[in-house]
Parts: sequence; C-alpha cells; structure tokens
Amino acid sequence: MTAEQIRRRDLDIVAAIIEPGTRVLDLGCGDGTFLRQLHQEKAVDGLGVEIDQDMIACCIENGISVIHGNLDDPLDFAEDGDFDFVILSQTLQQVRYPDRLLREIVRVGRRAIVSVINFGHLPCRWRLLVSGRMPETETIPYHWYDTPNIHLGTVNDFRQLCRKLGITVVREYPVGTRFQLPARLLPNLFAPGCVFELEKRRKEH
Repeated sequence: MTAEQIRRRDLDIVAAIIEPGTRVLDLGCGDGTFLRQLHQEKAVDGLGVEIDQDMIACCIENGISVIHGNLDDPLDFAEDGDFDFVILSQTLQQVRYPDRLLREIVRVGRRAIVSVINFGHLPCRWRLLVSGRMPETETIPYHWYDTPNIHLGTVNDFRQLCRKLGITVVREYPVGTRFQLPARLLPNLFAPGCVFELEKRRKEH
C-alpha cells in the first residue's frame, strides 16, 4: 500500500464519520477537493482553512468557502461549538503547538476528527535500529533535513496528550497496511496511521 493509498484510506474513514447536512471545518484543507466531495456526497456546509495562497485559489475554483489562516494561531473566527465536525488530517505533526490546536478544535467543534502519522510504526523502529538513521518510509517520505514534520509522535503519545488536555477519545480507527488485524490489535506498533474521533471531556456534576 503506497503513502497515497494510505492517505486515501485515511480520508475514507473521515468521510464515513461525517454526518449528512452538518457544518464542517477542514483545517489545512489544501485545494478543497475533500470538502467538495463531502458537499456533493453528504450536503455538508463546509469551511476550509489554508495558509497556501495557491491552494486557496484552487479552493475558490472548486467553489469552497475558505479562510486564509495559520494553524499556529487561535481559531478566533469561530465561537464555541460553531461546527459539528472539525477535521485535521495528517497535519498535527507539522504545527508548532499541537496541544494548543487540539484545545481549539474541541472548543469550536462538537466533534473533532484527527488523523495522525504513527512514528512508532514497526518499520520506523526497525530502520532506526538497524541503520542508526532517521527512517524514510512510505508514510514518511522525507529526509531528516527537508521534512515538514516537526513533532514526531506515536499513537500512544497522542492518547496521552488527549488525556492531559481533558479530551475524550470517542473512537479510534487504525489505518493499516495489508496486515489489518495486527494494526487493529496493536496500532502503536503495526498501524502507520490512526484516525481519532474526539470531543471535549464533559464536566462531571
């Protein structure tokens, strides 16, 4: 399974979670293709946030409402609970303050859907152990010096961060390779990525 196929599987899972007719915020929406798909298939009311001006132009061509924004900044344009779903797809590892962004997305969204790249995946561990060099895999196709990924976390790291921030993991969807069963049973070891459905932890009375 190639990196692009894994990414498509990631988005397939996200699309399956999104409920029809809901209000959706896609952070780091790229050219807006995914939001357009959700609009066509599920009649969502979508809004994208993107930093790249060329991608913003593509969003406009795709008929997607988009805001120019940096995900390292607060989501000041949105009030608490403005969106039914907030999507963050394979982007968390590229922002400066992942913890701040997670707090923001569960603030502005009733549910958050976050997909992460698992740097604890077995091939990553093996290549680092054998070669003593930073791994380059199908899901991490970069050299150590030109990678956009500045925070290298695992599935277990993400779970721990959510607990620390008071965020509830509602469901997990490991994104496996051809070995689906091991990925489901031990995602931190066998899944190259994972999709998390999150919500802000409710206060107990």
